[in-house]
Amino acid sequence: MPINSNPTIRQRRLAKRLRELRTAAGLTHADAAKVLGSAESKVGRIENAQSGVRLPDLRALMDAYGVTEPAERCEIELLSREAKQKGWWSRYADTVDSAYAAYVAVEWDASELYNVETSLVPGLLQTPEYTKAVVELQAPDATAEHVETQISVRRERRKALTRDSPLQLWVIIAESVLHHRVGSTETMKAQLEALVEESRQSNVQLQVLPQNDPMNACLFGPFVIISFPSSAETDIVYTESPTSVVYYEESADVETYTTLFRRLNMAAANVSMSRALIRRALDGMD
Repeated sequence: MPINSNPTIRQRRLAKRLRELRTAAGLTHADAAKVLGSAESKVGRIENAQSGVRLPDLRALMDAYGVTEPAERCEIELLSREAKQKGWWSRYADTVDSAYAAYVAVEWDASELYNVETSLVPGLLQTPEYTKAVVELQAPDATAEHVETQISVRRERRKALTRDSPLQLWVIIAESVLHHRVGSTETMKAQLEALVEESRQSNVQLQVLPQNDPMNACLFGPFVIISFPSSAETDIVYTESPTSVVYYEESADVETYTTLFRRLNMAAANVSMSRALIRRALDGMD
């Protein structure tokens, strides 16, 4: 198979899973290479997401690694197939940033998202008018076509919340988000009203961190903890800045962010009090 110099998050997830299974089985690269009848370099490329893995090889590796549960084998085979497939976001490959497209793909695969936002309403909960205002502020030279594409992508992303197995979304936003005027007053009012309604959905838990809470000192920036349907897959963390995005996959890094999310969850207002804070912000706009 050709070497992939730019693996997707899906491919990296498969590679990480196979590496963890081999290690748990107490096998070396040399042992896995014997199973495949190949050079050790092939195993290295598979585990570094530089090369895909054919189904017969995948099944041989699972046999060698002691993966006997039918459900787990099906999950791994499904992940392998999905790593090669293109999702709905591929339609926007030529019009959105590749890093953003990669995030959309992993978000769609997730079963749970734990999102902390420090200055904006989370993308999954944005109204089209709010999204338009955000894009125009962040990219003042953007064309009308670019703006409309961003709105369309967010609209597609939101379908994860209403699909047959809906995404479970936990959101914590700083109270200041409610007062950051993005767009017109009418845009902000509509966005805050939408947040109130979204918070009533059974798969959405929205909390607001009051501006006078000391935990605001721990808001170093927005981040997302991403969990997947398989309990055998470890979580990953996504963070971003104006110039780059970073995924944290090592367990120690993920645990650091998970601990921070738990602390923020305890400090933030509960769901009903959070709605009250949103309504108070709405009243302040009249």
